Amino acid sequence: MEYQYTLFNQKIEIMENGFKFPTTRYNGSKSKLSEWIGSYFEKLNFRTCLDAFGGTGSIAYKLKTMNKQVCYNDILSFNHYIGKALIENNRVILDKNDLELILTRNKDINYPTIIQDNFENIYYTDFENKWLDQTITNINLIGDEYKYAIAMFALCQACIIKRPYNLFHRKNLYMRLSNVKRSFGNKKTWDTPFEELFVKFVNESNESIFDNNQDNISLNKDALEIDNNFDLIYIDTPYISNKGTYVDYYGFYHFLEGLTFYDDWEKKIDYNSKHNRLKPKKNIWNDKKNIYKGFDRLFKHYEDSILIISYRNDGIPSENELKEILESYKNEVSVESFGKYKYVLSKNSNSKEILYIGK
Repeated sequence: MEYQYTLFNQKIEIMENGFKFPTTRYNGSKSKLSEWIGSYFEKLNFRTCLDAFGGTGSIAYKLKTMNKQVCYNDILSFNHYIGKALIENNRVILDKNDLELILTRNKDINYPTIIQDNFENIYYTDFENKWLDQTITNINLIGDEYKYAIAMFALCQACIIKRPYNLFHRKNLYMRLSNVKRSFGNKKTWDTPFEELFVKFVNESNESIFDNNQDNISLNKDALEIDNNFDLIYIDTPYISNKGTYVDYYGFYHFLEGLTFYDDWEKKIDYNSKHNRLKPKKNIWNDKKNIYKGFDRLFKHYEDSILIISYRNDGIPSENELKEILESYKNEVSVESFGKYKYVLSKNSNSKEILYIGK
């Protein structure tokens, strides 16, 4: 079946003020807390800053709107492209011609079938897998680094929104396809064609791009390997609950990470897993025994900067334990509380969002 696209007449423009962050369904996103966190940034004197565990980019974006020189960082490659598209990029957008290149099947290309071969009946339908193989191949033809980043951002967001729980942690395509009565409204989104969702996120990213007259940058590194040349460091590490349950972003979003090294993807798949995840990597932020050491190393590494840490009051380390570690490197430490805040998919409605400020 050939693909037909009739979406190029959708309006694509930059908003006058540019300050419109795209919607996201990323696990643990701070987007709804960005104004609260930003209110504490406004009380501090700094010019350069690092968002060391950038995730969705919502906090880095908030800092960009404050006309700070922002360095976004995330160890996951697909997140790095969020920072590239929305933080580092000041003016480049995807236009109608770019969309036509990305969304049109080129008769001169022998399209690979990597997703079709490895993810049948796992995350998406056969037709959708074919579309993904085609689209990522076309995106890889883009020469401009910022246009490529916008396209990757839009593709990853479209992939997330079509997934039950917005995750890739298990083989559960059947949840989308089952003909049952549902008590939630995701079915309409799941049934929306990929190309329509892709263009939606291209539009949103185009509308979010603006120039804050700073040389911003996006990195793809371990946070402990970045030279500390910043006035302020914002830290939002992966979270371990006091029950030992951790947020495994690499496991939750392995499919999106695979898209960033599409040609080598098959070499990195763990074929012993039911959902063909990537081969696991060790991560100190998922290790309840060593996470104390991780925070200590992190605070020491950035001890010459103002430190702002987002945290939950029921984690490992505990609220007081983390404060004590921070006080080893900072003379003045305050703890601010947003109060009870429940993340999407979280079963804990009593946990409180807190913010450490170390000066």
